Amino acid sequence: MAQVQLQGIVKAYGALRVVHAIDLDIADGEFVVLVGPSGCGKSTTLRMIAGLEDISGGALRIGDRVVNDLPPRDRNISMVFQNYALYPHMTVRENLGFSLKIAKRAEAEIAKAVTEAAEILSLTPLLERKPGQLSGGQRQRVAMGRAIVRHPDVFLFDEPLSNLDAKLRTQMRVEIKKLHQRLGTTIVYVTHDQVEAMTLADRIVIMRDGRIEQIGTPLEVFETPVNTFVATFIGSPPMNLLAGRIAGGAVELADGTRLSIPPGHGAAEGRAVTFGVRADNIMPVGHALPPTAHMAEVEMEVQLSEPLGTETLLFAMLAGTEVQAKMLNPRPVRLGERLRFQISLDKCHLFDADSGVALRV
Repeated sequence: MAQVQLQGIVKAYGALRVVHAIDLDIADGEFVVLVGPSGCGKSTTLRMIAGLEDISGGALRIGDRVVNDLPPRDRNISMVFQNYALYPHMTVRENLGFSLKIAKRAEAEIAKAVTEAAEILSLTPLLERKPGQLSGGQRQRVAMGRAIVRHPDVFLFDEPLSNLDAKLRTQMRVEIKKLHQRLGTTIVYVTHDQVEAMTLADRIVIMRDGRIEQIGTPLEVFETPVNTFVATFIGSPPMNLLAGRIAGGAVELADGTRLSIPPGHGAAEGRAVTFGVRADNIMPVGHALPPTAHMAEVEMEVQLSEPLGTETLLFAMLAGTEVQAKMLNPRPVRLGERLRFQISLDKCHLFDADSGVALRV
């Protein structure tokens, strides 16, 4: 196992910079997820750690070594790809042991490593099958097993679940989490799926346009986003954002609705702001919004409802903006029905209208 340090890491293609001097310290045994929209630089960053992309600037350390110029085979890392990259003509057993065979390890050592990996990932009954005889989830487990047998210092995962259906993705998230708990190896994992990031990570690194926007635990980035990008990228459904202005010690929305400034936030009189509230913190009166010290009430017209079983997601209009709210213990809601909603102000946020940066005191 080893820590990974990125110090001022830059990636440029000629004059075009795609990763802008990022700094990131990953502790020994930590599970860190790089997440962000397509083109944000997360996979490029992972490929620089792997040695599959040259580093244009900065220093990359794995353990106590600077590895900028080391080839992938000398970094003691293992990478699991999106497309599995299995050899179709080989059995599962042969796929698992292939890298050790190439390294000219003893047959007894290879057999022992393959057996251990197969047991960890419940692949033992499949050892004599070929990839074409396996499901997508089974193939992904083989790809993970092939990484395990090398006993690397660092595991790298590049969107490994994106080819699986929703049910399999959920199952494989559990498998990967159990694998990390069992092996305790440092993992750097790339995904565009914020649900994967939230459920797997010890810490999440949120990227945009080749820069790091925020680093924190899943709870930290969910509850204290540093800007509107993080607020809307993390969480499902995304945070509702409403344009307003500070007037008389409150946030005044476009239609004159006044909401108290959320505790812990602040802005000068007259400043243009964005008020943020998650669907979990705005519910119809009487529908189980947990009581907090600071509450507000607004009336809204329901435009659409999405029943989800134990709850219903409501789409309604407030100050000319569509917001999403939740109804627990749901009942049928008519299109156009006007309801009183409670807002938990203690869970709300305030951002600068121009920069999107959180306004905290």
